[in-house]
Amino acid sequence: MADTLNKSDLVAAIAAETGESQAAVNKVVDAFFSVVAKQVGGGTKVSIPGWLSFEKTHRAARAGRNPATGETIQIAASNGVKVSAGSKLKAAVK
Repeated sequence: MADTLNKSDLVAAIAAETGESQAAVNKVVDAFFSVVAKQVGGGTKVSIPGWLSFEKTHRAARAGRNPATGETIQIAASNGVKVSAGSKLKAAVK
């Protein structure tokens, strides 16, 4: 199983690489995710060429089945987020 890099580990690694303080890096990371969330929530695709792209998706209302009873139920329409890896990120994990 792969190790996990959480937000505080990411902030510490970026701070070490850039020489910036962890507080400054934390503000930038928070701002990055805030901007991505606002833009994607508003329907704008956010793309960082070669690395990542984020876009809002829509799933239409549909009929489903309750697995416990077998009864047909109506599932409401919903929105989601699609995150895609770019070519540089894909190449880095080969």
